[in-house]
Amino acid sequence: MYTVDVIIPTYKPDKELLQLLDMLKVQTVKPDRILILNTEEKCFDQLVYGSDFYKKYPDCKVYHHSRREFDHGGTRNKGVKRSQAEYFVMMTQDAIPADANLLELLLKPLIEKKAAVSYARQIPKKDCQPAERYVRTFNYPEESCLKGQQDVERLGIKTYFCSDVCAAYDREIFVSLGGFLKRAIFNEDMIYAAKAAKAGYKIAYCGDALVYHSHNYSPKEQLKRNFDLGVSQAEHPEVFAGLSSEGEGIRMVKQTLAYLWSEGYKRAIPGFIVQCGAKWIGYRLGRNYRRLGERLILRCTASPLYFKRQPAGKDSERNDSRNERS
Repeated sequence: MYTVDVIIPTYKPDKELLQLLDMLKVQTVKPDRILILNTEEKCFDQLVYGSDFYKKYPDCKVYHHSRREFDHGGTRNKGVKRSQAEYFVMMTQDAIPADANLLELLLKPLIEKKAAVSYARQIPKKDCQPAERYVRTFNYPEESCLKGQQDVERLGIKTYFCSDVCAAYDREIFVSLGGFLKRAIFNEDMIYAAKAAKAGYKIAYCGDALVYHSHNYSPKEQLKRNFDLGVSQAEHPEVFAGLSSEGEGIRMVKQTLAYLWSEGYKRAIPGFIVQCGAKWIGYRLGRNYRRLGERLILRCTASPLYFKRQPAGKDSERNDSRNERS
């Protein structure tokens, strides 16, 4: 039997994290360990204060670090180093398994040696706004697929699309390819997927492995997220050069507008157009961030510490001794 760990970076976790942990307990394939990489210890303590958290979730190990130490790639790499499982699953604190089959279905392409990484289908939560609900469907269709380097001409940038909201990795392949970038503002998952594809491996999209995950971002939040997306693409031309994401974005906008109109959500159209404008402005600024002054960069980014700090040094995460197990 194989072993699998789940690795979850957290920051100011709320009750959704507890819902996630509860669903992991009932999976048909249960994780051997759950590693929580928490940013700012006091934030985590506020969630578990006065509770029996460490008794209720005995398989959880919690590691704390400061905001200054967090990195999208580097922090996840530290989690992988603390895991000895043959497979590991990356999740975010707000991704809730839709049923008990998530891990089994997500791991299947890896166990069958069909892929180096697989990612789940994200379905909208109940409070998801109409436009975002359709965007989820656009990005995460029902049909599963295997993608590889030979599909670049057909799929373009979608070839490397992958999401650490919920993704499973073959540890041996992950280590052999050098893992995630040690320093990444965004897209650590796509950049790894591109590296795997170029090395001859496949990326599996599991349309039957479901997690609830969606956000109702404001235009300002969309601008900041897409700024960081643009920065990531600008910093990694070895992955993104010649693979424009704007064409795919235009197709998504057209189809979403058609959906809103045909389904009677006409009042949502102006807001969606504003959202798209914010995304486009953020993305274009991010792609050209080297031409911007520091003050403007810090106003546009969702990750100001990425631009302020030096590359991460030695591992200074702190293990939560209350949950130390032999």
